[in-house]
Amino acid sequence: MKVLIYTYGSRGDVQPYLGLARRLVETGHEAVLAGPARFASLAAPYGVGFAPLDDGPLRLAEARNQRSEGSEGKGIRGALAMMRELKQMIPNVLAECWAAAADGADVVLHHPGLSVGQHIAEKLGVPAVPTALQHGYVPTREYPSLALSAENLPGWLNRLSYVLLKAGSVAFKEPIETWRAGTLGLPKRKDRHDVFRNPDGTPTIVLNAFSPTVFQVPADWPDRVRTTGYWFLPASPQWTPSAELKGFLDSGPAPVYIGFGSFIGADPERAGRVVAEAVRRSGLRAVIARGSGGIEVTDLPDNAFLLDEAPHDWLFPRLRAVAHAGGAGVTAAALAAGVPQVVCPTQNEQLFWARLMRGHGVAAEPLRYKRLDADALASALTTAATDPGLARKAAELGIRVRAEDGTGAAIRVIEELLARPAGAAVRTEATA
Repeated sequence: MKVLIYTYGSRGDVQPYLGLARRLVETGHEAVLAGPARFASLAAPYGVGFAPLDDGPLRLAEARNQRSEGSEGKGIRGALAMMRELKQMIPNVLAECWAAAADGADVVLHHPGLSVGQHIAEKLGVPAVPTALQHGYVPTREYPSLALSAENLPGWLNRLSYVLLKAGSVAFKEPIETWRAGTLGLPKRKDRHDVFRNPDGTPTIVLNAFSPTVFQVPADWPDRVRTTGYWFLPASPQWTPSAELKGFLDSGPAPVYIGFGSFIGADPERAGRVVAEAVRRSGLRAVIARGSGGIEVTDLPDNAFLLDEAPHDWLFPRLRAVAHAGGAGVTAAALAAGVPQVVCPTQNEQLFWARLMRGHGVAAEPLRYKRLDADALASALTTAATDPGLARKAAELGIRVRAEDGTGAAIRVIEELLARPAGAAVRTEATA
């Protein structure tokens, strides 16, 4: 079968889909991943077809993220200005999404926030399968949507909060409608913008690329929502650690890791000062990752190594603890490595994972990134690196996460979907 996969965003939004695409190729299928152009080199070593999409919207979002708090780039005015710029970029992205489908497909997978996939699948006459990296898309009474940071809400309010997710896509309906009618030649129909409905009105299969061991699957989710386990991407066989990194790791006790990816914000120098001072105060050896957000450390402690990049599945098992921003991808990597965590969230999704890690007993108390200081980070790092209870629970949970086969489970669902007669239900099986 030929699988066309659409995703967009940071590396954490792309790498799990590449993990699935790589597994598809390994099992004899064909896969094409359409994602931001900057990640073409990431896909190259895995034999996966890659269709580049204009990453102008990413550059715009990054530029806004790097502006100082209180400037005209922030607040409602800044958000509206960015929305106007994004609307001008969308037609080009949509054109490239359609170009990615030039050779057809048997099924289209897409992130629920990238509804373009469902329209292209409709044009091709093939199934569309929304695929999520976190829980906050399929309504449930047990958790609020990621539009809210609250917890312990009444069930009815949790479910109602999912309506808020639709508000963010309203601004982009106009260019999508124009593209759908003009480029794709598709008629208007009921529920055409509902990613969880097929063109005939029946509900779609949904694939969740996270662990049912880590995330308790809501009892009110229907059987068509399949939580498979994480979609890990192994380190490229072409990658080798630098002599400097290997030398640092071998020169003493296992270090901790501190990296916040693309979530450094407007002041990477301040982030670097806080991290460097926390390492000094903790006395722990540390690997400090610059990340795509560009953390800047001008006064590197003697007990630290400044890292440009290394695959998490290679690096994390060699560490005592991992401090990160709480994205789904890095959280999954830390879980699989079986090491304690310090989560410093900036967004609702990250806050959800931070609370969940703390609830599992594998992480220190979460630290809000925007209020991060050296004392708090040093204390949390020390706790994560020395608390035997955290280490034991992290190791136990890591064994269970590694035993899951998320990409294999996802492929079995897709194969069954394509093999079944029209109108037949996908077989129900345990999500664990």
